[in-house]
Amino acid sequence: MMTNESVAASALPAHLAPNRFRIYLEDLDMPVDIGFHDFEVGTPQRLRVTVEIWVEERFFPSNDRVAEAWNYDLLRSAILNLAEGRRYNLQETFAREVYALVAARPGVTAIRVTTSKPDIYPDCQGVGVEIASF
Repeated sequence: MMTNESVAASALPAHLAPNRFRIYLEDLDMPVDIGFHDFEVGTPQRLRVTVEIWVEERFFPSNDRVAEAWNYDLLRSAILNLAEGRRYNLQETFAREVYALVAARPGVTAIRVTTSKPDIYPDCQGVGVEIASF
């Protein structure tokens, strides 16, 4: 008897077999003590963080077992802990710390970290930085 998982896998044509596996956390919105201007120091600002993580196939769940999944709660909590752990002058510094945190995980093949301050200018959606391994 075939399970739903094996039916789905066996129905895939070879040319459509997945070859990239991505996990992401999009627009985590949090207060961060960030900025180098006098009026910014000690006044937390909203910062949005998006993390895209490409992983080796063996680190991407191939079944419906929780034990194989990436724990989004841990990823989110770790980023929030970085934000709460110190003050930052630059988004670049914060983005590098998030990047290093993710890069340390097993199976990671590529990363993109984007940070944005959405409340800086009234005429744009945000100002930010991006770091990527590709």
